[in-house]
Amino acid sequence: METRELTELAQQLRVDSVRVADRAGSGHPTSSMSAADLMAVLLANHLHYDFDHPDHPGNDRMIFSKGHASPLLYSMYLAAGAIDEDEFLTYRTLGSRLEGHPTPRLPWVDVATGSLGQGLPVGVGIALEGQRLEHTPHRVWVLCGDSEMAEGSVWEAAEHAGDQHLDALTLIIDVNRLGQRGPTRHQHDLDAYGRRLRAFGWHTVEIDGHDIDAVERAFEEAGSTGGKPTAIIASTRKGRGVRAVEDREGMHGKPLKDAAEAIEELGGRRSIRVSVARPPLSAETGEARHRPLALPRYEIGETVPTRDAFGEALTALGHAYEDVVVLDGEVGDSTRAEYFAKEHPQRYFECYIAEQQMVAAAVGMQAVGRAPYAVSFAAFLTRAHDFLRMAAVSRASITMAGSHAGVSIGEDGPSQMGVEDLAMFRALHGSTVLQPCDANQAARLVAATHGLEGIRYLRTMRGGTPVIYGPDEEFPVGGSKVLRQSDADRVTLIGSGITVHECLAAADALAEEGIAARVIDMYSVKPVDENVLAAAAEDTDCLVTVEDHHPEGGLGDAVAEAFADGRPAPKRLVRLAVRNVPGSATGEEQRRAAGIDADSIAAGVRLLTEKIIR
Repeated sequence: METRELTELAQQLRVDSVRVADRAGSGHPTSSMSAADLMAVLLANHLHYDFDHPDHPGNDRMIFSKGHASPLLYSMYLAAGAIDEDEFLTYRTLGSRLEGHPTPRLPWVDVATGSLGQGLPVGVGIALEGQRLEHTPHRVWVLCGDSEMAEGSVWEAAEHAGDQHLDALTLIIDVNRLGQRGPTRHQHDLDAYGRRLRAFGWHTVEIDGHDIDAVERAFEEAGSTGGKPTAIIASTRKGRGVRAVEDREGMHGKPLKDAAEAIEELGGRRSIRVSVARPPLSAETGEARHRPLALPRYEIGETVPTRDAFGEALTALGHAYEDVVVLDGEVGDSTRAEYFAKEHPQRYFECYIAEQQMVAAAVGMQAVGRAPYAVSFAAFLTRAHDFLRMAAVSRASITMAGSHAGVSIGEDGPSQMGVEDLAMFRALHGSTVLQPCDANQAARLVAATHGLEGIRYLRTMRGGTPVIYGPDEEFPVGGSKVLRQSDADRVTLIGSGITVHECLAAADALAEEGIAARVIDMYSVKPVDENVLAAAAEDTDCLVTVEDHHPEGGLGDAVAEAFADGRPAPKRLVRLAVRNVPGSATGEEQRRAAGIDADSIAAGVRLLTEKIIR
């Protein structure tokens, strides 16, 4: 399109943003109006996308990091013919695909946005995958607002993109000066953004975002720049084109008071349809090759850390499935993710100490067909909780692995101990949470995560544990293993991970005193094995959960929730968990201090059985 046509298209995008927010009675039209010129030029002249085939491998990726500008995005879809007027007018209504902030309910939306500061990190992941693995000519376009440039995750992404020379990535910053409650930090000081981005190795172009010709030249420059990502830093005015709201505070997130008058001021409704350029590649893709999976095997009685088994199984998974990629938070030597790196270096992505970027990159990579495994210490994954929350909203399928879990890591102290991680991952919608207690179980559970939908969390341990299962034992997700059982059982001990071994030791000690205890390995913490728990409650009427985790949200709560549907519950449900703030000590001393070691479990059972007899 030429300048005059682009100007008209931009006005149409503004008008449609105003009228759809007015129809819904809510939304962010002024934030949409500021970026309309930028998006008109992108849609008409630079985006390559087949809306009939959203899975086309050559499609560009367009991410609205400022997801509140959804009226603009949906107006673009309307102009491109991807949606019709009837659907357009369902914006923000029950059952509509056009939600207040975009989600992958729409096939052209790769990831959910709206929690600011996430679009660029996800875009970095997509660009990394394309550069390292696909070598496809598609570009990644990310629209950010100036407010979200205050988020630390944006700068994690900026440094990573510059370091990796992601020249297929273009960041478009809509510098409209106003945030939600007032002016942004740098207002219209474009160089304040430019200086920082250039310091991270970016090429920058600073423009008037309402000058169509300048916008066109900026996009052309981004497309011709090699070896660096490009940031188009555009000075704009919020509510552009309508005097009552343009560049005025207090208008954020509100429909215009007089939409009809605003539409007239903008020149009235238009019905321009844009023929978006198709990508150059064929739409057909070859099937990824699968080879037989040969998991590592360990002998019963060996002592092996589950983190070692994780690394060896992950490497085997990489041999079997070409879609597997691994992202590391600079702890691969400890988590054993480095085993994968040595045999599959092209599919191993070092994200350094930037857990938000690591998770975001994993979400981006799964959006383009990869099976990501993102790995760090369990404690440090909590830093990326909002990214995990939004990954669930994105319907993303990724596997997170947290090693060095619980107080059992020993002398490093509480800053390194993941004792909140089970609660965090269990709270995510549609998540699966697994915690192996030995090496063969860990290897099998690594294999089980491949192909599962949603967010999967695998929790591994630093120290070695005895191998108690044979290499051919099966561990279905949602299952458990009953390790001790008799008709005389008076109590059920339920462990997961390291506490399975403590429960077994406690049961053996109690057996010598004539107290029979059932032992359950609850390796699947979400979903739990409700049938086995119901049988244990009926047979023993007393359940004791033991976990190397805080009592809130972990194994104990998972077991308690299994009885929340009204099924017969045990008379006694006792939770042994980490209730103190640990210091530095050995793993054995830490478990003893927390009251989750074998002696503490046995002592607790003795007290319980005395009460039961009385």
